[in-house]
Amino acid sequence: MNPEFWYGKRVFLTGHTGFKGSWLSLWLQSLGAELTGFALNPPTQPNLFEAASVSQGMHSVFGDIRDFSTLQSALQNACPEIVIHMAAQPLVRYSYLHPVETYETNVMGAVHLLEAIRQTKGIKSVLIVTSDKCYENNESTDHFCEDDALGGCDPYSNSKSCAELVTSAYRSSFFTPHCNEENGIAIASARAGNVIGGGDWAKDRLIPDIINSFLVNKPVLIRNPYAVRPWQHVLEPLEGYLNLSENLYNNGSAFAEAWNFGPTYKNTYSVQWIVEKMASIWGGEALWQLEAGDHPYEANLLNLDSTKAQNRLDWKPRWNLEKALDVTILWHKAHSMGEDMRAIAMSQIQDFTWSNLQSHLEANINDRC
Repeated sequence: MNPEFWYGKRVFLTGHTGFKGSWLSLWLQSLGAELTGFALNPPTQPNLFEAASVSQGMHSVFGDIRDFSTLQSALQNACPEIVIHMAAQPLVRYSYLHPVETYETNVMGAVHLLEAIRQTKGIKSVLIVTSDKCYENNESTDHFCEDDALGGCDPYSNSKSCAELVTSAYRSSFFTPHCNEENGIAIASARAGNVIGGGDWAKDRLIPDIINSFLVNKPVLIRNPYAVRPWQHVLEPLEGYLNLSENLYNNGSAFAEAWNFGPTYKNTYSVQWIVEKMASIWGGEALWQLEAGDHPYEANLLNLDSTKAQNRLDWKPRWNLEKALDVTILWHKAHSMGEDMRAIAMSQIQDFTWSNLQSHLEANINDRC
């Protein structure tokens, strides 16, 4: 990612009040982008959007992605060059309780945005963010690559698979290389693994549940301690999204396809390992217990193959899992002490950016040697 590329770029970001969207909004602001966000009100109390004063330095539009006319109006008023779509119903367990809302948001929301893009001039780069759960998961130890079959046995996962199909259909129907010469729009999709970081208070999500329990000195209730996930700090895939969006802008249809952004194989750990490691960083004993009752099905094993992003985008994870957990806990401890969380978040973005630069410099030195 070239930081200078983003200065002055007009960016339209859906879902900017969510966890990932708030982090990306702060990053784009730090790069000098002219940012417009479109989303519902923050989904939780507390939330990162308000805690880190994300609304500073951007234009924020509150609306529902399911409302086509409002979305289209906001998009055309923003006159963006780059669109990043992150608005979604993001929770598996919630999708069992509210399947219609999940499909309306995750599928028709993507349809509405792509249709609005088709009717808006000046857009060059579009990224539709979905999920690693869009793959047909047979619980094998294989790592999913972008050409593997889509599927999903729960409403959330299946809706993300549908969003991938919608993106592919719009790309082949309206944004082919031939059309690209006429309207200059290149569209890609991005699939990321589980993300962690400061400011996530979502219900039924592991890291928020752990931190909330630590804050009140209670055992963490765990549904499946042996479930394995590809853990990564939220800034890792966001750097991939920025990198990909930049390439779509500069190189068009050559990058208009699906992309995985997952951690290295070394950062795939069980839920129990995460709880115990976070307890050791926080200070104290690992207190957790199995949550009683029956629970909806969730996949036990998810792994992504990000070889394509590493080879073609020169993207790779920078922070190991211990570093990711450490900065997450530091963020929440700072929040509990009433510190300036916008400043804390910006400093962590700067820390991550410098670690990227250092990695590239070291790689260049090694290549010359």
